[in-house]
Amino acid sequence: MSNPKSSLAVAALKNGTVIDHIPTNALFKVVKLLNLENATNQLTIGNNLEGSKCRKGIIKIADVFFPQDILNRIAIIAPNAVVNIIREYEVVEKLKVTLPDTIIGLVKCDNPKCICNNEPMSTRFHIVDRSAGIIRCHYCNHTVSTINATII
Repeated sequence: MSNPKSSLAVAALKNGTVIDHIPTNALFKVVKLLNLENATNQLTIGNNLEGSKCRKGIIKIADVFFPQDILNRIAIIAPNAVVNIIREYEVVEKLKVTLPDTIIGLVKCDNPKCICNNEPMSTRFHIVDRSAGIIRCHYCNHTVSTINATII
């Protein structure tokens, strides 16, 4: 007989994508990065869930499978996130997100004098230190920590 107190906090997913181990303070930034505010598929967002090491966020979206380059955007603000691909209630693939070499149009440069803040153009950042999450603006060379980055 199962213990009702040990049931899942978030229901199982038949087919789709689960993004797990999202820092709680980054969960809604990930939602914005993936444009999930406009999702029409079943979407489950859990925040402040008990993890093995700390509290975490999780996103489950039914019947959606993102290309790897879209998933890698998550690494900007949640570098330890894990993506699980689910088919028929089973994890068929487990992916780590990796920070792309160049980030275009996703992060705002916090230098108010930067040309990308004063002209109609996309921002562009290059990775300075992948492990520390430091990126540099292509236009003004200003550095930004991805932890504190403003998502556009």
